[in-house]
Amino acid sequence: MIDRALPHLQAWTDALAEADIPVLPSTALRIAELQALEEAKGTVDAHLLSQDLGGDPLMTLKVLVHVSRYCTRLSVEPPETLTGAILMQGIGPFFTAFGQPARVDEWLADHPEAMDGLQAVLRRSRRAAHFAYSFALHRQDEDAVIVHGAALLHDFAEMLLWCHAPALAQALSQRLAEDHTLRSADVQRELLGVELGDLAQALMRRWQLPDLLVRCTDDRHAHHPQVRTVMLSVRIARHTQYGWLEEHTQASLPDDVAEVAQLLTLSNDAALRKIQDLDD
Repeated sequence: MIDRALPHLQAWTDALAEADIPVLPSTALRIAELQALEEAKGTVDAHLLSQDLGGDPLMTLKVLVHVSRYCTRLSVEPPETLTGAILMQGIGPFFTAFGQPARVDEWLADHPEAMDGLQAVLRRSRRAAHFAYSFALHRQDEDAVIVHGAALLHDFAEMLLWCHAPALAQALSQRLAEDHTLRSADVQRELLGVELGDLAQALMRRWQLPDLLVRCTDDRHAHHPQVRTVMLSVRIARHTQYGWLEEHTQASLPDDVAEVAQLLTLSNDAALRKIQDLDD
């Protein structure tokens, strides 16, 4: 475990690039069930695996990193989706590589508060992915599945922080919970010495993940509609994570709604209805 801030971005990247990525216990159990099904009937395919495991951002990241490294050795472009990554790998090799993954509940057994923090980020990421996919479909974006994946993984550096530096993640979470006016990036620089967005980009480039996925998670390209879709979805999921009627939500929501309305070419009222309908 990392118990104190590392000196610079390179040090953080080096520490996390080779670290194991534990998965949710439900994911590990489902992998075991699907492996037994494959051994008994041979009916498991990439679409079934992706459908059943794709709701776990940690598992999604784990597979994409593994396959991207394989592609780098072969000098071929890595697949941009979880389904594509499993297809490239093959069903047998998938179970060989991921048949017994580390589980976050065992990984963080001595840090129960970290499990709660991680679960909050995972819930937020799933909501962001749902928003992003729906916004992308509204825009008739042919890359809607990739946009969904980018939103799901946007905050993966925060997930890894909970897994590998739980005390620092807890300190960061407490500071932000105590004062909702603080900018996350400012607190991250203060406590970690880096911004998690910069760390995520550095890790994705180190792992040589697909260019489109990297770009869609890079907030510095906010002018691009796909990046804007991901950013707004992540922001709305973050601002509403404690409920729609919370004071901070009410303060942030008008600006968020106005930007969604502009992105989707809707009125503000229609944009608000769409966002809230998606969250039912």
